[in-house]
Amino acid sequence: MTTMFSTSQAPRPVGLYPHSRKIGPWIYLSGIGPRKPDTEASALDVPGLELDASGRYKSFDFEAQVRQVFENVRAVLAQHGADLEHLVNVTVYLTDMKRDFLAFNRLYAEILGPLEPKPCRTTVEVGALPTEIVVELQCVAYLDSIEAGAE
Repeated sequence: MTTMFSTSQAPRPVGLYPHSRKIGPWIYLSGIGPRKPDTEASALDVPGLELDASGRYKSFDFEAQVRQVFENVRAVLAQHGADLEHLVNVTVYLTDMKRDFLAFNRLYAEILGPLEPKPCRTTVEVGALPTEIVVELQCVAYLDSIEAGAE
C-alpha cells in the first residue's frame, strides 16, 4: 500500500508531485529545497536570497538555505511521525561543489552529526535547480515495524 503526502509545514512543490510517499515502513521524500513553508516558488521565499534585475541570484546566504532545507525535511518527515534520526539515505544537490561543499559538510555535521546510525549520503553538483536555490535534498527514511503501523 502506498500513500502520498503533502503538508503546509513545508514549501509547496514546484511541480505535480507530493512532498513524500510512504510505502510500508519506507518514506520517500521528493526533492526538498530551502523555501519557507507553505510558499510558492518565489525567490522572496528563500532565506537570504537577493536577485539581480534579470532574476538570477546576486547574493545568497548558503548557511540560511541549508538550515531551512533541513527544517523543511523535518516538517515533511513529521507528517509520518518521523524525524531526522529515521533517515537512511540523503542525496544532496549543490549548484557549486567547489564553493559550497566544505560549508555544507560543516553544517551537515552540526545538524546530523549526533545521529547514530548516520544516514548514507551522496553529494552531486548540478548545473541548476528548478528555482533560484543553491541546495536541495532528496531523502529516504525508514520507520521500524512498530512505528510503521502508526500514521
